[in-house]
Amino acid sequence: MKVKVFQDAQSIAEYTADQIQKLIKRKPECVLGLATGSTPVPTYREMIKRYEQGKLDFSQVKTYNLDEYLGLPKENSQSFYYFMWENLFSKINILKENTHLPSGTEADMESYCKVYEKQVEQSGGIDLHLLGIGNNGHIGFNEPEENFSQHVHIVSLTQETIQANKRFFENVQQVPRKAITMGIETIMKAEKIILIATGKAKAKAVYDTISGPVTPWCPASILQRHKDAEILLDLEAAALLKDESINC
Repeated sequence: MKVKVFQDAQSIAEYTADQIQKLIKRKPECVLGLATGSTPVPTYREMIKRYEQGKLDFSQVKTYNLDEYLGLPKENSQSFYYFMWENLFSKINILKENTHLPSGTEADMESYCKVYEKQVEQSGGIDLHLLGIGNNGHIGFNEPEENFSQHVHIVSLTQETIQANKRFFENVQQVPRKAITMGIETIMKAEKIILIATGKAKAKAVYDTISGPVTPWCPASILQRHKDAEILLDLEAAALLKDESINC
């Protein structure tokens, strides 16, 4: 695990876009794992900017998203499907058939989890996976105490996650209580992982991820065991770390 600290979110976005640009140049048909929420938005804006400048070509790229709320149709403005098209896909030259997002409205969600897992496997695996981190250390919607050997599965959201996500809805009652998510084992199969954390609210989770034990109580701590994981932090998110934990 490498830990890098940047001045601000824009610096992180530029660095992350650099890594994606290098990957696409080396492997135009690469597979990206993508996340939603406010954290990756600066990176997506930087990717769009570079596409508009002719520096990035997504015509052969495939993507697989981490998660989706259960019960929200993709047309709902709070669905992660809507988020991805609004914040990235509609603004670059990626083919719609090359974008893959889990559905939260299947009749048999348990069977569908296996279908989505198989789709990821049949893609050849994820070359680079972008992740955020929750205030409680969750990645995707893998909440504390989740089994590290889980594949794509259905999860009940904790009250902490529901409260954190209510800002995206009119009120807390509208926040879905369940979601479909890639499991820890699915995520860990990616060739490279970049986890981004910004803001002081993430400082404790970041500390536990990097300096604490590997434990299901902090799902992101499993990244200590990944062969090529980078943790990218702004100054506030890195506030609790000791200098020896930081690579640059």
